[in-house]
Amino acid sequence: MIRLFRVAVPSSVLMLMLGDLILLVLCYIIPAQWTQELPLGIYLWDDYGALSIALVMVVMLAGFYLSDLYENFRKQPATLIVQQLCLVLGVELLIQSLLSYVRSPLVVSKWLMLYGGAATLIVLPLWRRLFMNFVARRLGASTVLFVGSSPVVREIVREMADRPELGLKALGYVDDERDPEVEALGLRCCGSIAELAQVAETQQPERLIVDVQAGQHSRFPVESLLDQQFSGRPIERSASTYETIFGRISIQSLRAEDLIFSFDGPKQTTVLSQTLYSFVLAVMGALITLPLMLIVALLVRVTSPGPVLFRQTRVGKNKRPFTLYKFRSMRADAEAKTGAVWATKGDPRITPIGNIIRKLRLDELPQFFNVLRGDMSLVGPRPERPEFVEILEDKIPFFRQRMAVKPGITGWAQINHKYGDTLEDTVTKLEYDLYYIKNLTPSLDAYIIFHTVKVMLLSRGAQ
Repeated sequence: MIRLFRVAVPSSVLMLMLGDLILLVLCYIIPAQWTQELPLGIYLWDDYGALSIALVMVVMLAGFYLSDLYENFRKQPATLIVQQLCLVLGVELLIQSLLSYVRSPLVVSKWLMLYGGAATLIVLPLWRRLFMNFVARRLGASTVLFVGSSPVVREIVREMADRPELGLKALGYVDDERDPEVEALGLRCCGSIAELAQVAETQQPERLIVDVQAGQHSRFPVESLLDQQFSGRPIERSASTYETIFGRISIQSLRAEDLIFSFDGPKQTTVLSQTLYSFVLAVMGALITLPLMLIVALLVRVTSPGPVLFRQTRVGKNKRPFTLYKFRSMRADAEAKTGAVWATKGDPRITPIGNIIRKLRLDELPQFFNVLRGDMSLVGPRPERPEFVEILEDKIPFFRQRMAVKPGITGWAQINHKYGDTLEDTVTKLEYDLYYIKNLTPSLDAYIIFHTVKVMLLSRGAQ
């Protein structure tokens, strides 16, 4: 696993992307030799050829990412890969048509697009099949041995089985009591915790993942773990592995002392820089989307009675209340009889046009003005209503800590988890929020903003 933008990315995914890029370049460079009137060197460096092909590469790789071609790629059938490639090539042709219309020097000739696209449809599926059958297997997986068992370990084992691209292989676990649930997932018990040294010598794991629950410290194998650590075998807590794999912090294994002693809050310089670029991007976003906001406002106005804007009190940083702005997507009397309730799937209170703008996230556009007022950031936890905050603080540990930063229009939880209307969903989103607060950086914000485009285009998570 390699960390990019404060996000753990499997090395196999990066190798696949690198292979895609190299082959895409060849698919367009080689045909350029006989489709262009100029010699290849002159075409590339004197006639904008290199820039034109680079633009094609950027669009293609972005299209692959938006088409989920790097998500669970080992389980994707060849037909799906070809379909997604055709879709990405179609978008690229539309972009080239637009460039041709505006007479841009970066347009690629139609014959180069034709031959390059045909080569891509042949080479890329073959490369991916080759990668999955040979390259990925040759890479092997890092073998791990679990010390102790718990619900956190079960989630890790299940995710390792579902996502082989993580490059992790479980050899088994050691514990004083057998865990039928974890063994049902295919993880066998290799011995007791006291037998850790012998088991490690026999199994030869490349790393140990330790999960010893509170109250079990009397049998914590300190000496054995120290011996393993000094012999060059990495040791990590299951909570750290969970955080790397899932991109969130497990509340099940989180203790107050973990937050006090090992959880660095966001630095003031980071907070100040976030405030600055959030303001600048909000100004740009408001100006660019102003015509779209006028269209949405008109549609809301003519399709249902009531105000265009929906105003609601939300809780911001340090529990300071503020007024949130959104385009109204429900009936004006949506909570007249029920009071404050979460939206649900297929909620009858949502208007027909409201259903569309919620799926496309267009109802969130007025929140640019919340950012300009200083109530919100572009990226951050979702702002909750005060009625829910009081309840959730009583039911969910560490819920108050998510309000240590400004709420955001989009966020790490929003792009990774669906809109939640249950307590379990709220817990999961809190785990994502805590991960975000711990890793808050401009690079992570940039990743979230880029990923938000994907969520909007695919209409994911709306409710």
